[in-house]
Amino acid sequence: MRLVLDSSSFFTQAMVEGELYTTPSVVSELRDLSSKARLDLLCETGLRVIEPMQEYVSHVRDIAAAVGEGTVLSSTDIEVLALSLQCQAAIMSDDYALQNVARSLNVRVIPLHQKGTRNIRWKFRCSGCGRYYRAPGECQICGALIQRRLK
Repeated sequence: MRLVLDSSSFFTQAMVEGELYTTPSVVSELRDLSSKARLDLLCETGLRVIEPMQEYVSHVRDIAAAVGEGTVLSSTDIEVLALSLQCQAAIMSDDYALQNVARSLNVRVIPLHQKGTRNIRWKFRCSGCGRYYRAPGECQICGALIQRRLK
């Protein structure tokens, strides 16, 4: 099985087998000794670190924006999703926003510790006055932060 590993895959002792891939941005997020040791071990057994092609990155950004996750996903998350499309691989991740976009891209996600997500829909509500909006930002009524919540 082909798998793309996100950062959380290196912070756990979950067993991973098959053709393994990750991105340079994931590697740069690994700072503690344990996760770096896991990276070294997986590299010795065939993990490939690949920069995703820009066409896949652009496609993922477009889909993430369309499903309301464009402002939530990090550039690393977007690259992990892009690499999974490029390699036609599943993703190992517990990140709910990443899982939500993966579902829209028809990419299989294998959760590490969390239960897999359903199709998540978000609502945006002002933290001050409670008014609902279509996107995050600043409330036009009271100026408070508009926060994302599950629908």
